[in-house]
Amino acid sequence: MTKELSNKVINIKPSGIRKFFDLVSEMKDVISLGVGEPDFDTPWHIRDEGIYAFEKGRTFYTSNSGLKDLRFEISNYINRTQNISYNPDSEILVTVGGSEAIDIGIRALVNNGDEVIIPQPSYVSYEPCAILANAKPVIVNLQAKNQFRLTAEELQKAVTPRTKLLILPFPNNPTGSIMEKDDLEKIAEVIIDNDIYVMSDEIYSELTYNGKHVSIASLPKMKERTILINGFSKSYAMTGWRLGYACAPKEIVKQMLKIHQFAIMCAPTTSQYAAVEAIKNGDDDVAQMRQAYNQRRRFLINAFKEMNLPCFEPFGAFYVFPCIKEFGMTSEEFATKLLQEEKVAAIPGSAFGESGEGYLRISYAYSLDNLKSAMIRLNNYVNRLRK
Repeated sequence: MTKELSNKVINIKPSGIRKFFDLVSEMKDVISLGVGEPDFDTPWHIRDEGIYAFEKGRTFYTSNSGLKDLRFEISNYINRTQNISYNPDSEILVTVGGSEAIDIGIRALVNNGDEVIIPQPSYVSYEPCAILANAKPVIVNLQAKNQFRLTAEELQKAVTPRTKLLILPFPNNPTGSIMEKDDLEKIAEVIIDNDIYVMSDEIYSELTYNGKHVSIASLPKMKERTILINGFSKSYAMTGWRLGYACAPKEIVKQMLKIHQFAIMCAPTTSQYAAVEAIKNGDDDVAQMRQAYNQRRRFLINAFKEMNLPCFEPFGAFYVFPCIKEFGMTSEEFATKLLQEEKVAAIPGSAFGESGEGYLRISYAYSLDNLKSAMIRLNNYVNRLRK
């Protein structure tokens, strides 16, 4: 049967995140710190709007681009948070999560053999999406000494005449690293000088803990060459609602829309009505969740210090990325034995690219009680290894 299937798909490795998720589902009494999903319920006023949409029978297709009211509110949101103006009629597309926006954005831009620069460690879907679009992924290995930020020198070194697109995954999953305005300005110079595009995945933009997130699209001459990706999953605890969006120049959105309308038709209608409420009236909810995440972040950083486990301080998303190289094990071996011996699930850093080897991704999108129990178990495990 295999010979009849696509070699391109067969050769793509399954997600390393899902592998550990499946293992955890078969075990009892496991503290899982592996999945990047908020432990908060979707705020009630947002759920209520979804329920109201059902009660009113709003279960029809929306326009392919998404509800006009939602696109209008997305435009307002980007304007008030980043001072960028997007036309809701032609420069915004509502998608099934940020993941769909990433996929169709790459497919709309690249031709066979074009190169897509992907900094790693980073979210697991970028490289497969580039491969499925018949592009060539060019990996830039981010370094701990730079706090896992992309430098202009690293980017310039990776650029060739075939480079079409840079993926800019900040705030970063899995490292929690961020890019500040000074960093982005240097990156923008390289992008403009080499006439390439950038896909800025800003799904964690509201979850930053050291000042305000800055979008590269807000810098001079960058809006016209940027696809800005965002969504509702992380900021508003709406993962299962499956709703994201892309903001980009109208000619790019026009091509993305073609793929979207033939593959998807439109994003879930009920989710879109709920999202209007979220983006209009959800700022306080986001602030409360961000405060809770920040408390958990500080607790974990302190816990790693106490157990002498090296970990740079992350200022974005809800992940920490401690280094486990001292134990002479691969990150998958470390994570597997931690799960078997202490029933704590974390994701091997290698699941996010080769440069993630020797690290462990721990999510703090879990209660403080769970995190405290998990750190006791991790400390016991680490102490045994050091004996």
